[in-house]
Amino acid sequence: MPKIFLPEHGRPQVLIEPAGERTILTIDPAQIIALYKAHGALLFRGFTTEVAEFRSFARQFCPTSVINESPGRQPIDPDHNIHTVDGGTGAFSLHPELSREPWKPDAAFFACLSPPSRGGATLICDGVALVRALPDAVRRGLEHRRLLYIKPTWPELLEFWLGDPNPNDAVLAASSPDCPYSFRRIEQHIVRFFTRPALHRPMFIDEPAFGNFLLFARFNNNRPDFPVLDDGYPVPEAWLQAIKAAGDSVAVPIAWQTGDLLMLDNTRFMHGRTPILDAKERLIATYFGYVGFAKPDPEEPANPLWRRADFTPPFPPGLLR
Repeated sequence: MPKIFLPEHGRPQVLIEPAGERTILTIDPAQIIALYKAHGALLFRGFTTEVAEFRSFARQFCPTSVINESPGRQPIDPDHNIHTVDGGTGAFSLHPELSREPWKPDAAFFACLSPPSRGGATLICDGVALVRALPDAVRRGLEHRRLLYIKPTWPELLEFWLGDPNPNDAVLAASSPDCPYSFRRIEQHIVRFFTRPALHRPMFIDEPAFGNFLLFARFNNNRPDFPVLDDGYPVPEAWLQAIKAAGDSVAVPIAWQTGDLLMLDNTRFMHGRTPILDAKERLIATYFGYVGFAKPDPEEPANPLWRRADFTPPFPPGLLR
């Protein structure tokens, strides 16, 4: 039976340390699932976690996974969708993994194969705590609003979702039930879009949470126009600054140690990072997937592709597979 330290002030994650266990795989999965549902963030520390153990651990909870096609990630075990984090050195704003797409994973796993001696901490932020920390006016402004994600298309993507690389308007209007997007022709271009609540309910807690792509888009990508509010207008800058301040006030750093494994409820927790001082020192493995004990999400298609098998979405032109 491992040593379990429940969250306390300043530490939102459950801390789990060995008490004689030889490997992380000997911990009762039912116990881990119960802690994950209750708290949303688990840090396993003091175990020897190599790539094989990391893969087996993640797969026992997430039978299907998704690849993050962001540039800069290097393969570690590509057959099982295990890659490094982004290879840059800059700080990252808080975000749930792949929240820019309609197949946002349920869970995000990170394993420290080599820790940095300085800098490069991973920040975690409970989206529920962020909402509690928001000014009342901003929280009320976000309630009952939706975010609209509008993105371009290309022939391979249209072929994948619609069965036609050059669809006419009738095909655009009658997309498959499997397709998570709507489509619209604007002049000579076809765009895809989907929406999500500005404040959502995580999978295992009935309380509003903030968890979307807004902060990363605004403060890393300098994009105030993606996503936008449901009326097509950008989220007000004052709201974004208040959301950032609330997130900064409740986020906590994970200073990595060799063998650490972090398991996050990606429907509740966001993550980011502090600047990396020496990228050669820091090696973090990632796995993003869909839990076998998921609750149905009314925002998803019924029995979506990404819950049936490992999912590789169409890659944008010019991006190597």
